[in-house]
Amino acid sequence: MIKAIFPGTFDPIHYGHIDITYRAARLFDELVVAVYDRPMKSALFAPEERIEMARIAFNNDENIKVMGYSGLTVEFCKEIDAQVIVRGLRVFSDFEYEFRMALANQRLDPNIEVVALITREEHTFLSSSTVKEIASLEGDVKSLVPPFIENALRERFLELGSDQSIVPTSSMRD
Repeated sequence: MIKAIFPGTFDPIHYGHIDITYRAARLFDELVVAVYDRPMKSALFAPEERIEMARIAFNNDENIKVMGYSGLTVEFCKEIDAQVIVRGLRVFSDFEYEFRMALANQRLDPNIEVVALITREEHTFLSSSTVKEIASLEGDVKSLVPPFIENALRERFLELGSDQSIVPTSSMRD
């Protein structure tokens, strides 16, 4: 049995993540959506909220599990007996970052393989940061996230108000 993980912060999970997850689930006997609990950047949602969102997104698929983790991804792989790390690639800049991470993970544990899936064309621009920025500016994210995520975003930004500093704005406001 081949078990893979798809690690990420998933803050929040969006249609690009969901697409990569379902495609990877067809390739492996079991796929664990591994929600990292300590991202380098400020998270909009707590780890428990992100785990619950992922569980809701995949609650009908038997070979997709959702788990939280902390620490090194390769250590989590060993902990749950996963042999593969799945990553998604959107644009060229993703390749360089993912290539370096794959080499570092290979150095840490040469028995764990990294498989990269190319995103579908309609998701090439999509990132959690983009989703959060659009939602923070009260933009329409219906085509980017499932309805329950759209509602969670709306509620979170209502709670935070206009003084929120979690989502740095880039070009959406210009």
